[in-house]
Amino acid sequence: MMEASKMMETFIISLGGSLIVPDAIDIDFLRRFKALLLKHREKRFVLVCGGGKTCRLYQDAARNLGVSDTRELDWVGIRSTMLNAELVRAIFKDDAYEKIILEEPKKALATEKQIIVSSGWMPGCTTDKDAVALASLFNAKTIINLSNIDYAYDKDPRQYNDAKRIEKISWKEFRKIVGDAHAPGGNFPFDPEASKLAEKLGLRVIIAKGGDLENLEKILAGKGHMGTTIG
Repeated sequence: MMEASKMMETFIISLGGSLIVPDAIDIDFLRRFKALLLKHREKRFVLVCGGGKTCRLYQDAARNLGVSDTRELDWVGIRSTMLNAELVRAIFKDDAYEKIILEEPKKALATEKQIIVSSGWMPGCTTDKDAVALASLFNAKTIINLSNIDYAYDKDPRQYNDAKRIEKISWKEFRKIVGDAHAPGGNFPFDPEASKLAEKLGLRVIIAKGGDLENLEKILAGKGHMGTTIG
């Protein structure tokens, strides 16, 4: 890394595919998200794009067409993250590194660009786990996991009326909730395998509602904010 890049505080942002493409591509959100990040010139952002609804549509179609191999289903999902990542990289233009990260890098990129964009990488590895690996590589201490939920809960609030929202929790307690198993297209507040690695590395993960960009501004400024803090 160049010396100027070393001085920049780095945040890993796991950008849920549900924010990029909820039903159609959310142009307004992407425009506002770009403007917010570019306000913080003193910070570097590594964006890991999820597949979201696009991923699930394609994986569901594959299952309906007889695909049962988990590796094949993972590849279908990974390709959807690549499409989303290319779109996100393109909108940042010259402020972004010129290529998306398509596989796990061996070392941090030698670039002074403020924005670096990654897709998913390989079967059996979610974008949450990719985000943790990138945090380790770029010496980032915080992962901001932006999705369509405002908090993590101790159980699925769609199924249980007594589900309690979590504002702060240790990795040990959080992992009791999510378990240890990964499944293609699984819907976790933060992936079980990624959680295991984040705990080992001593990372902080903030789960927050991605559409609330005023809240994201507070997170970046280190002010009081809504969301679940793990670690």
